[in-house]
Amino acid sequence: MNRAEWGMLITLSVLWGGSFFFNGVAVRELPTLTIVLGRVGIAALALHIFMRVTAEQYPRLSVVWLPFIIMGFFNNFVPFGLIVWGQQYLTSGLASIVNATTPIFALIMAHVMTRDERMSVHGVAGVVLGLLGVVVLIGPDTLDGIGTNVIAQLALIGAAVSYGLAVVYGRRFRRLGVSSIATATGQVTASSLLLLPVVLWLETPWLLPMPSLFAIGAVVGLALLSTAIAYILYFRILASAGATNLSLVTLLVPVSAITLGILFLDETLLLRHLLGFGLIALGLLTIDGRIIDRLRRR
Repeated sequence: MNRAEWGMLITLSVLWGGSFFFNGVAVRELPTLTIVLGRVGIAALALHIFMRVTAEQYPRLSVVWLPFIIMGFFNNFVPFGLIVWGQQYLTSGLASIVNATTPIFALIMAHVMTRDERMSVHGVAGVVLGLLGVVVLIGPDTLDGIGTNVIAQLALIGAAVSYGLAVVYGRRFRRLGVSSIATATGQVTASSLLLLPVVLWLETPWLLPMPSLFAIGAVVGLALLSTAIAYILYFRILASAGATNLSLVTLLVPVSAITLGILFLDETLLLRHLLGFGLIALGLLTIDGRIIDRLRRR
């Protein structure tokens, strides 16, 4: 990846790093699917307004309606629901570690489903180093709870598998000539349409007590920052850098979350944070491959 793509990837990790905080606030007062519907519904509305204001062209619905539904199902409907549900039973640290397995599944699926993103030795080694860095960064003590709430952990692994499948499937939108903004708008719109009848049937949100301003603000933050803006970056990176590189964002999300806590919440920078940062950086450099190629040439 070039510098611009790395910059977008880091920005995306910051936006998604905040989603664990927003989920943690919202889930105290709202049921799982209602949160997910609010997230994708508000994001869809914001993106449609943005497309109108900027005169962005909508793709032909006859060509993209099915890909949008498939993408919305695997990239929003399934993982958002599993993550929000799983966070009711797991710490945010353990949840982010399980979520950081996404590049492993993306590597496997890209190897099986594509011809130009084959699995390589340095790619696998880099992902393993990065995942180890996430564990060190958040703290090995987080793994103490890995033997409990197995169903919740399997739910988050299911979310990672779904993300891995979606990131490979999403490559087709570039071939269809659909812009990143239109793709982001289409997939969250499709997700909203899929979720609406399910939420109305299962959770009857109109009967829920009025949530606090904190919970409402968390859902709006999820929608505008961690979904609308984040998915514009997501599809731009996917179009230019590929599925495997895009999936690396899950290794950076814990880094962003901890860095934001140090900068704005007066949290303490510990030695394990530096070690974790270093391992993740080494893993990303290994995946990038350019340094290894230079050493080989020398």
